[in-house]
Amino acid sequence: MMDSKEKQTGALRSGFTPLGMWAFSIGTSIGWGSFIVTCNTYLQKSGILGTSFGLLAGMAVILVVTWNLQFMNQKAPNAGGVYTFEKQIGGKDLGFLAFWFVLLTYLAILWANITSVPLFARFFLGRTFHFGFHYQIFGYEVWLGEALLSICAVALIGLLCSRSARLPNRIMIIAALTFAVGFTVCAVIAMARHESGFSYAPLYTEGSSAFAQIVRIAAISPWAFIGFENISHFSEEYTFPIKKVRGILIWSVLITTVLYLFVSMLSVSAYPPEYESWLAYIRDMGNLEGIKAVPAFYAADHYLGQAGVAVLMLSLFGVILTSLIGNMLALSRLLYAAGREGEAPRKLAVLNKQNTPGNAILAIVAISVFIPFLGRTAIGWIVDVTTLGATLIYGLISLAVYRQAKRDRQRLEQCTGFVGLVLMVCFVLLILIPGLLPFHAMETESYVLFIVWSVLGLAYFRRLIRRDQHREHSQSFIVWIILLMLVLFASMMWVSRATENAANSTVEQILQYHESHPADDSGAAVREDREAFLQEQAKRISGTTTLYTIVSLALFLLSTGIMLNNYRDTQKLGEQLSAAEEAAKESQSKVEVLNRQVFVDALTRVRNKGGYDQNIQQLQSRIDQGEVLEMAIGVFDCDNLKGINDQYGHDKGNLYLQASSNLICRVFQHSPVFRIGGDEFVAVLMGEDYENRDALLRQFEEKQAAMSASAQNGWERVSVSCGLAVYDPLLDISLKELARRADQLMYENKRARKEKAGGAKTVENQA
Repeated sequence: MMDSKEKQTGALRSGFTPLGMWAFSIGTSIGWGSFIVTCNTYLQKSGILGTSFGLLAGMAVILVVTWNLQFMNQKAPNAGGVYTFEKQIGGKDLGFLAFWFVLLTYLAILWANITSVPLFARFFLGRTFHFGFHYQIFGYEVWLGEALLSICAVALIGLLCSRSARLPNRIMIIAALTFAVGFTVCAVIAMARHESGFSYAPLYTEGSSAFAQIVRIAAISPWAFIGFENISHFSEEYTFPIKKVRGILIWSVLITTVLYLFVSMLSVSAYPPEYESWLAYIRDMGNLEGIKAVPAFYAADHYLGQAGVAVLMLSLFGVILTSLIGNMLALSRLLYAAGREGEAPRKLAVLNKQNTPGNAILAIVAISVFIPFLGRTAIGWIVDVTTLGATLIYGLISLAVYRQAKRDRQRLEQCTGFVGLVLMVCFVLLILIPGLLPFHAMETESYVLFIVWSVLGLAYFRRLIRRDQHREHSQSFIVWIILLMLVLFASMMWVSRATENAANSTVEQILQYHESHPADDSGAAVREDREAFLQEQAKRISGTTTLYTIVSLALFLLSTGIMLNNYRDTQKLGEQLSAAEEAAKESQSKVEVLNRQVFVDALTRVRNKGGYDQNIQQLQSRIDQGEVLEMAIGVFDCDNLKGINDQYGHDKGNLYLQASSNLICRVFQHSPVFRIGGDEFVAVLMGEDYENRDALLRQFEEKQAAMSASAQNGWERVSVSCGLAVYDPLLDISLKELARRADQLMYENKRARKEKAGGAKTVENQA
């Protein structure tokens, strides 16, 4: 799987074209479930019109998410998609939540398609791979031969994905075009060849209103489209401008919707003569085998014969292939991004010599080889979770877009972010709470899987917290609260569903008992028997409720324990970091004291030549990093210091230097002043002093003149020459060059001052 030579450095290599990204988008949206779920969940629950209008309503919702996705791509064009964007906008804590649920959702889709490989083989090759040991798990028969077939499939896909980006891009285009054309041809021909007496009735199913049936399909629409957004994970590898992504996503959503509608229409366009309607046929499809077990294939065979079956078989192969490749690559980029940020093992961010995250792909393959041995039924429960996972992902995208757009004052994206968030919150409630929808969106076991994943999330987050040496998880309580609430809420729903199932089973038992015991039976013995039976059923319901309540309470307590453990670790880490910070501050304070002692001039109390060199080096570093600085350097030289020393003595010369230094500091009071030589000073002007530099220079000359006029002694007549140079990146290749220009200006000022003083003395002598 991996090349022998790996590297940590480097970047993902560009290899994904616009058409390739379109293929990835629809290829991961449409999977094996497009043939099965559209029948047993969409058509069976809502009829053909309820399904059609529900898909169109869901498409409208996903188009809002699409707009948010493009905004996200433009703001965070990095591997990791929503994880990277959420971490950038909301911090590492919300980023972790995004990572955790994207990981769950994409793994579930990948694993569901891995276990569809044996179904494909059974459908077209019969019992060819029914060899070796076999067993049943949750009613599904697992054969060694089929498990090996799935393992070979996932290993080959992993090898393909690790070797390059361009080859998967081409394969995805061919496969996506194949199934898109195949679905379209079969559906159009089937609808055109209907017998004159054919009827699509029932247009809606019984038991609920047409509106409720449309809402139920729209509410689970994230399942139908999940995966279309995974092209955001490849944004570092585009071969085209990122602004084209919005068009790709929109076309992907539109075509995906049309293909789902075509599959739905194809599935109800023909049914075996022994059934009174397409609905009766679909309700019994789970008991059928061969072509009849998949209504779309039966219809293709009915209208096109073996040619239609061959076209759909090729299309189904394309569907499975695109789902495996697309989700494998998207997961690898997610793990690569998380490894790069330290949220996952850093080895997952290692690139091989083809510049693909080979270790991440190898890890996905390694954990996926066990999935075929779990059977298909358990995977079906995980797939239920993808509906909820997709809704959470789109909600997190919308939340991050709303927050970023609010900061940027972009009204349209702020609106779409808010609308997307509200819609996803409503969908989460409809999915999680039994009874809000006219049918159960999640199986009872799916609540358990969601609880387990949330508990694992708390445990993994605890590991991240313990390694957080820089307090980057500053809002960790958000993760704890959200995951804990999900555990509590899902536990309550699990108990509710389990109790409901027990009650339904009890009603069936009572009905059977009633049918087997005629009403005209009388007598004390009969009444006692009936009372005992009813009490037994009541105890059964009570026992079920008690058992599931205890288990859910235990899970909640476990989650609470993990959370409290996280809190304790955070407190300990905080104490350790606080102690380290105090030690660092004390050390820094000592360093500052030492710096003051080392870099301060003993005579004038301004900073010395060493301090000046340090300051210039820091400013130069900022310039080298691309920062544009507005600054100037002023060079000052004390005139006639040697004459004062010779005439009045060095002690008076020192007083002269101190007076000159005080003058410079008073005028340029917002700038650091340095004594860099015997009679030379430098001021580095930035900020307020830089903006007022011309006025300060005039003030400097005025104060000199005033001091000289009021001086009674020679050493009190301060005279300082000054040169001020403004930093210009076109003239100054370095700050040393700027200081040299200031020094030249200072000498020009000194000469001008001498000439002026000489001229004044000549006039005085002539007078």
